[in-house]
Amino acid sequence: MAAPQFEKIKKYFNRKKNQIQEIVREPTSGGIIFRRDKDGGVEILLIQDGKDRWTIPKGHIEEGETAQQTTTREIAEEAGLNEVEVLGWLGKIHFRYRRIDKLVLMTTQIYLVRAKGDTDAIKKEEWMHDIKWFKFYDALEQIEYEDIGKLMLLAMKRIRQENL
Repeated sequence: MAAPQFEKIKKYFNRKKNQIQEIVREPTSGGIIFRRDKDGGVEILLIQDGKDRWTIPKGHIEEGETAQQTTTREIAEEAGLNEVEVLGWLGKIHFRYRRIDKLVLMTTQIYLVRAKGDTDAIKKEEWMHDIKWFKFYDALEQIEYEDIGKLMLLAMKRIRQENL
């Protein structure tokens, strides 16, 4: 009686995943976007992706674009903010994941970005679940990626030191 169950378990463990056939590098860029609230506090803009993870606007660097240009374009496309000022590079983060038979190595350049103009005129794209401004420490709690959280702390340090 136990033999058929054993065979099912054996088949499960003997299944082979597709072997990785290719390594793909995907350069991306994004920004930690901030504004000052009415009381002078710092707020950070986060988007909630299709998997309900809070993160920052970012996307693939297109041919002929610099990472900084990509950051500005992605913020306009993903958040509807067309008036922004890129204040400087904060660092880069690395992700890797499997896409069927490919290993994807993603490197994301992250910039500190000040939102200007009507910062309440944000809009979310269809694939997003939400987009909103958070007080800095609330944003830090919401962010799903530890590496982005570390760069948010660096951003806040720079905002305070340079009185941005």
